[in-house]
Amino acid sequence: MGHRGRAAVMVVDDDASVREMLVEILQLSGLRVWCAANGRDALARLRCGDERPDAIVLDLEMPVMNGWQFRREQLRDPALADIPVLIASGSDPGAIHAHAHLRKPYCVDDLLGALEDLAARAPLDGDEAQAAVGGPEAHP
Repeated sequence: MGHRGRAAVMVVDDDASVREMLVEILQLSGLRVWCAANGRDALARLRCGDERPDAIVLDLEMPVMNGWQFRREQLRDPALADIPVLIASGSDPGAIHAHAHLRKPYCVDDLLGALEDLAARAPLDGDEAQAAVGGPEAHP
């Protein structure tokens, strides 16, 4: 992602071992990393923090606030809507828009490649963000 030593990634996953593994991998790749255990914690951290990540690695199946709910809330918030999201989950993301999707289990090279691809893409424009807010009703 861009300037490796300066780029930052937020990992949102309820599985502590997955979070720890991703932190280690991403830090070894020169990225700054911070984590959240669910969507609600991630939103709170994003909204009150002085920093914002260059990308978010998002699991879908989480307690408290799942990835689908997080993504809808993120896209409704103009200050957060343009942060690219890489869904990293064993679940099908359905109609919710993400910039990339990796199905668990995935390999490290695929993760790093997907993050590099995100860095090269333009953010969603307003119309795309509005269209992306929809999603499977089965995932409230």
